[in-house]
Amino acid sequence: MAQVRNTVSIPVGKDQAHEAQFVSFNGLNDDKEHLALIFKGADHQTVPLVRLHSECLTGDVFHSARCDCGKQLDEAVETMAKTGGIILYLRQEGRGIGLYNKLDAYKLQDSGMNTFEANNALGFDDDLRDFSVAGQMLKALDVQEIDLLTNNPQKTASMEKAGITVRNQNSTGVFYNRHNGHYLSAKVSVANHDIDLREIAV
Repeated sequence: MAQVRNTVSIPVGKDQAHEAQFVSFNGLNDDKEHLALIFKGADHQTVPLVRLHSECLTGDVFHSARCDCGKQLDEAVETMAKTGGIILYLRQEGRGIGLYNKLDAYKLQDSGMNTFEANNALGFDDDLRDFSVAGQMLKALDVQEIDLLTNNPQKTASMEKAGITVRNQNSTGVFYNRHNGHYLSAKVSVANHDIDLREIAV
């Protein structure tokens, strides 16, 4: 059974203007070092706002425009700093294929493939991420019901399968730019993400 290992307060956000409790865990089923970031106010929410955010080094750290990951993370931090909430930062780079393979997939995308086709060409399924570990983390935090900040129906289904009740699925913003339009379009057409691209030429 997963348990909280340690908790430490760290300033976060673009200007380090916010504070989050970083929580580490023992006993997670994949033995990876996933983290929960708990923002003030979450402990007073009967049903906390939660984002499952998969690690994206290129987007989260280096602000790559090829995806919307970094923008989604920034949005979650700013939203939860105001309202309270929990970000589960999951070490599942590149839809679970790893950083080096993700860069290989980028090369294939440069030749015209979408993100899913590129992963398939490298011998991987569309998405290898396992969100059951997020359910373990929430249960270790004694959270049984959530409002989920996501456009991805797979995350909602995975939480419910893990025994976490999803009261509401709240969409993130649409973070389109000229570099990520085909990526966002593929997320909608292949993985049924709830992203409204009708007003955007992709």
